[in-house]
Amino acid sequence: MAENVEELCAQLIRFDTTNLGGGEGNGERAAAEFVAAHLADAGLEPTILERAPRRSNVLTRVRGADPSLAPLLIHAHLDVVPADPAEWSVPPFAGEIRDGFVWGRGAVDMKDMCATVLTVLHRWAAEGRGPRRDIVLAFVADEEDNGEWGAHWLVEEHPGLFDGVAAAIGESGGYTVRASSADGKPVRLYPVATAERGTAHLQLRATGRAGHGSRRNDDNAVRTLIAAVQRLSEHRWPVVLTPAVRAFFERAGAALGYPVDLSSDDAVDETLRRFGAAAKIAENTVRNSTTPTVLSAGYKVNVIPGLAQAQIDTRVLPGTRDDLLAEVDRLIGPDVTREFLTDQPPVQAPVDSPWFEAMAAALLAEDPEGIVVPFCMGGGTDAKAFAGLGVDCYGFAPLWLPEGFDHRLMAHGVDERVPVEGLRFGADVLDRFLSAV
Repeated sequence: MAENVEELCAQLIRFDTTNLGGGEGNGERAAAEFVAAHLADAGLEPTILERAPRRSNVLTRVRGADPSLAPLLIHAHLDVVPADPAEWSVPPFAGEIRDGFVWGRGAVDMKDMCATVLTVLHRWAAEGRGPRRDIVLAFVADEEDNGEWGAHWLVEEHPGLFDGVAAAIGESGGYTVRASSADGKPVRLYPVATAERGTAHLQLRATGRAGHGSRRNDDNAVRTLIAAVQRLSEHRWPVVLTPAVRAFFERAGAALGYPVDLSSDDAVDETLRRFGAAAKIAENTVRNSTTPTVLSAGYKVNVIPGLAQAQIDTRVLPGTRDDLLAEVDRLIGPDVTREFLTDQPPVQAPVDSPWFEAMAAALLAEDPEGIVVPFCMGGGTDAKAFAGLGVDCYGFAPLWLPEGFDHRLMAHGVDERVPVEGLRFGADVLDRFLSAV
């Protein structure tokens, strides 16, 4: 059954596991059965768990040689965001392999890592090898919404599956970022996530006096809401240097040969400008953010509605939640209320740890000229669920990326694809890491 890594990735993409949110979508069952069959073929005993029909999670444990070592968790999600075929140059669920890439929705988010993990397990089974410590594998549902059918449900209802787990790896990190040093030489950075911002999606509500659109109305809910949203969107949040971000600046600055000045907000912004292409690793995580994404009010052009609502994608750096929410309340004012749609805390793991050192060693064994740096993820992952169990969570889904390939445009983007050589590199790095850690 063991195919090569690119074919495994392509086959996983062919399962349309679109997650529409709110419990709606195609479900993960078919992909989960495919993964479970491959795990069984590698000599493991997988279990499929579902909170609801077709919302499937696959769990198993690989026994290590030394039972005294704390287990490691690998988590990867099987669901994907929607894709409109009319926008794509290839069918998004065809799983085509051409031009050196595997094409399709989920290619980098994150059926690529599912494929690299399965590839390592097949290698071990074929060669009679295995890990030093137990490895818990969780291929989960619903990461692309809020995890209530996947990781968060598993943690709440089946915490025993993760007994003793000390650390975890998942998306996103360990991929190539190509930059230039101060003297113009190419530098390959490999950022590994040791933290991620919290997710605090907010809904704002403004109420007012409904009435005819042609008449003066100083209690217009739409106007009140728009003013509050504008204040939020224009607010320049102050720089907050978390341990992961500070370590990124120090190590990337040394690798690139650029001076690093973190003495003020303006100095940090200037340092980012000097970093060039490497700045994208940290530019979204030196500050909190409040981004308006959804507005709703009214039902007819000549009727002033009594209610206006907005949704704000709010991302929270470790240690800043109370101050951020207090500032949000000040900015929206007393005439607008807020409530949480999602409230998941930030994640933070040690930068200087044996786990990070082992990840770096595995990457450098495959790319000796690479530079491994820690970073803080701007978005969120299922690490938020597993961190609640006291697990140190890292973003480590290794992938080699060629010159000119913009990884940021792939996840959730049109014509998502992953380089075949990148997948092979990722499988080799994971094999080294999981065999040695």
